[in-house]
Amino acid sequence: MGVQSSFFTAFFFLSCFICLYPHLAIAKHGAVTRHYKFNIRMQNVTRLCQTKSIITVNGKFPGPRIIAREGDRLVIKVVNHVPNNISIHWHGIRQLRSGWADGPAYITQCPIQTGQSYVYNFTIIGQTGTLWYHAHVSWIRATLYGPIVILPRRNTSYPFVKPYKEVPIIFGEWWKADTEAVINQALQSGAGPNNSDAYTINGLPGPLYNCSSPRETFRLNVKPGKTYLLRLINAALNDELFFKITNHTFTIVDADATYVKPFETDTIYITPGQTSNVLLKTKNITSNTKFLMVARPYSTAAAGTFDNTTVAGILEYNSNNMPISGASIKGLALPPLPAINATSYVANWTGKFRSLGNSQFPVNVPQTVEKSFFFTVGLGNDPCPKNQTCQGPNGTKFAASVNNVSFNLPTTALLQARFFGKSNGVFATNFPAFPLSQFNYTGTPPNNTMVSHGTKIVVLPYNTTVELVMQGTSILGAENHPLHLHGFNFYVVGQGTGNFNSSSDPAKYNLVDPVERNTVGVPAGGWVAVRFRADNPGVWFMHCHIEIHLSWGLRMAWAVMDGKLPNQKLPPPPLDLPKC
Repeated sequence: MGVQSSFFTAFFFLSCFICLYPHLAIAKHGAVTRHYKFNIRMQNVTRLCQTKSIITVNGKFPGPRIIAREGDRLVIKVVNHVPNNISIHWHGIRQLRSGWADGPAYITQCPIQTGQSYVYNFTIIGQTGTLWYHAHVSWIRATLYGPIVILPRRNTSYPFVKPYKEVPIIFGEWWKADTEAVINQALQSGAGPNNSDAYTINGLPGPLYNCSSPRETFRLNVKPGKTYLLRLINAALNDELFFKITNHTFTIVDADATYVKPFETDTIYITPGQTSNVLLKTKNITSNTKFLMVARPYSTAAAGTFDNTTVAGILEYNSNNMPISGASIKGLALPPLPAINATSYVANWTGKFRSLGNSQFPVNVPQTVEKSFFFTVGLGNDPCPKNQTCQGPNGTKFAASVNNVSFNLPTTALLQARFFGKSNGVFATNFPAFPLSQFNYTGTPPNNTMVSHGTKIVVLPYNTTVELVMQGTSILGAENHPLHLHGFNFYVVGQGTGNFNSSSDPAKYNLVDPVERNTVGVPAGGWVAVRFRADNPGVWFMHCHIEIHLSWGLRMAWAVMDGKLPNQKLPPPPLDLPKC
């Protein structure tokens, strides 16, 4: 229980936190500069009767939590003690005029090499809720991730009942194999990657897996009649998940660190990259009683291409902190979850989200659009190299693309190249705004499903209002694609099944209280429309948060130009910015 108990101790009031950490600098307006040091090092961890050495932050798995208030400045020194290159992304942080701290390797920075360090320096502006950090190079985020807890500004409160306790619930995946070997083999062979061996809750696989010890089960000990705030994060590499606790319901109050109109549910759906704050009101139970909490994947992919297992933890009333036994778990009922391919449930779920939209938390969705884009997102093929046997579809290699462009990572960071005017040979600015070849996107695929390749970006003038329609395709199977945009939140103004109809679908948009997110699922066999204002100068990655799709090339980048005023320009890079 060592990692679990140290990581999931109940949150203290921030005043107590400041007392414990006197090195925090407190500004006159109440904001604080918080200093963290992340030593990236190998740590032996045992799961499912096997010990393996994994990449961690400060030897912890999951990594230590970052806690701050809205308006605080974070200064995080990352020191790389492992053989792998490292970069860390602070997922969901807007990074207003601090693009050098965003973190994706070869987009905003070159990775931190072995023995080197880099200081990420940024301020949390206009955000409250749960976000997270993770490695953003290759598949290292399989074990290098942790929560970012953003509390309201001092002397302000949540727009919902004050919780008795706050608890992070982080979903992940566990491989017995080295995940770097897994992705390298997949890219070499052209096949899909080997599946994970288990899902995890807070790093623990739970009692439903073979050879899982009682210490490998997450236990949430609760008191009766209390309200708990669960900070949910899906840090899994490749799988969207359903989550449920037997005989309990949740109230959803937040999505991707933005408040939403509260609604109740007994089953939660969450994609990789997404976060959500939910309230759990415990029952008036006076005896020692246990309930299972479980998570299982949602997938429309072909059979055998995902980890079809279930992770379980325990919600326990009036715990005496005694060790749990297999016998005490066997009699617990598994809560029913939607079918693995429950697309209608997912569509209904996503349609429930609405921004809170009051005077304190207004909705600023662009009512007019200056630039419109239509992106197809989906899978495709690459030809098999000569003198090689490939294991992808019909002897080809799996690939993925946006508007049929499979994005090649450069060897120089895009932001550095653009800032210093050295883009020649690094990237081109001719990313297509619309598909160059149109077809029935959700119907029978075209005969030629080969993708093109390039390092192409879209350039936007500062403050441009953007509408982006993302259309899923049926090439090699219709799948849900959770698309994450760095540097911005966007408003999800519409979604639907089948092909987007530019004549009739915009009339159905919600321009009053659409949900504001940083990661949205492009529905399997459908489309989603988002709007945002390009008010953050820099170069910003956008990609599928299913890691194998990202590795196959389902990614692109936006470059936002400086504005005219000093506070609309990207400052020069820090002196310790890593070099390629």
